[in-house]
Amino acid sequence: MQEPFSFQMAQHVKGIYHPGMMKWHYEHGLVIMACLEADPSLFSWAYGLYDPMIARDGSIVTYREGEFNLDQINPGRNLFTLYRKTGEQRFLDAARLLRSQLEHQPRTKSGIFWHKGIYPWQVWLDGQYMEGPFYAQYSQLTDDRKGMEDVVRQLKTTYRLLRDPESGLLYHAYDESRGMRWADEKTGLSPHFWGRAMGWYCMAVLDVLDYLPEGYSGREDLHAIIRSLIPSIRSVQDSESGMWYQVMDEGSRKGNYLETSATSMFVYTLLKAYRMGITNDPEDTKAATKAFEGMKIRYLDKDFCLGGICSVAGLGGNPYRDGSFRYYVGEKIATDDFKGIGPFILAALEVERAGTL
Repeated sequence: MQEPFSFQMAQHVKGIYHPGMMKWHYEHGLVIMACLEADPSLFSWAYGLYDPMIARDGSIVTYREGEFNLDQINPGRNLFTLYRKTGEQRFLDAARLLRSQLEHQPRTKSGIFWHKGIYPWQVWLDGQYMEGPFYAQYSQLTDDRKGMEDVVRQLKTTYRLLRDPESGLLYHAYDESRGMRWADEKTGLSPHFWGRAMGWYCMAVLDVLDYLPEGYSGREDLHAIIRSLIPSIRSVQDSESGMWYQVMDEGSRKGNYLETSATSMFVYTLLKAYRMGITNDPEDTKAATKAFEGMKIRYLDKDFCLGGICSVAGLGGNPYRDGSFRYYVGEKIATDDFKGIGPFILAALEVERAGTL
């Protein structure tokens, strides 16, 4: 009997990613988490990756709290599994260190964490995934009701501030100060809907829900957000391939391309929302299945190497990233980038749970 597709992808990652190669980086944490979900027997492999990163006192190699970088929080999600499986205090201490950063993380006046210390007054959709699920899980572990409320409040405020009322899609980022060249001087919003950024946000909402208590009032607020976003996401799905474009609402405009990481995230979103009972339209599962098949046909080779992944995209910095259409479609397209493989495995798991393939 053939192993599940998610399992085979996890084995592919194990074959190219060995202990000693890990960096304390969100994409590393993401792909390890996805592999553990696909194949729990990979725990020893995951332990070998994290072991040299976490000192006996819980300090983390290369991590600096004072950078206030939300990207550095996401690899902490696996610390809970490592602590639960081994009982080693250092893993819990490392999680406490990351939680300490959130205690002191600068915020916008609207109450949302700055994306990084070097990006003052800025809210990026990416950041909601980088810290939200970790923050929610830590709050569940410590029975921190205020922490849970903070997570939900930030997700709701981000949705309100970054949503385009016409399309229903979410812009990549918001600059409360209006000081960045990429920010609209009236709204503070960046100019485009970047697929992976919106994918990060959708996954953040769904993963946070895993840790909120049943009956908690914030659950329905997050359900409502997902229910409002899914029709907008589906409205810009490519009808032929089933995939989504790098710049979501620009379709086949010259230079735009069907992108793997965002498509994986939307497959995950559609199927997990349906599995959780947030949505009930069977057409969502059909759309997700078509998208997953589209990725396999277009970007997956016989050796399980996955292509069509936007290597990176951001705003500001040096050299300056202006958030233009030309910028987003001009960034490097990569193969076997963990920002694509991780969501692809998570999407595969949802497809397998749905039994649609």
